[in-house]
Amino acid sequence: QAQLVESGGGLVQPGGSLRLSCAASGFTFSSSAMRWYRQAPGKERELVAAITSTSGRTTYADSVKGRFTISRDNAKNTVYLQMRSLKPEDTAVYFCVARSIREYWGQGTQVTVSS
Repeated sequence: QAQLVESGGGLVQPGGSLRLSCAASGFTFSSSAMRWYRQAPGKERELVAAITSTSGRTTYADSVKGRFTISRDNAKNTVYLQMRSLKPEDTAVYFCVARSIREYWGQGTQVTVSS
């Protein structure tokens, strides 16, 4: 059974940093492209960052370029989202998504940026 478990969310002050982790199991992680989405209350879901399965090529939403970094460790079946210079508008639930033959979603982790 495929499973994605996010961790690392929490409350942080503006300008601070957080690193989200997403541990995968039950499917071939190394063959899956991985994405981080976020959804804030009253707003549409937004694709934040993506990383390919083999080359590790990354793409980012314009709103997070230069501040967020997505990476993966295929040996640990884990994808990360390093977030720096956080802003209040980054507040959202962050979801990890795996895309291969099928698509799998994690349960989400809350990130709150507030003073």
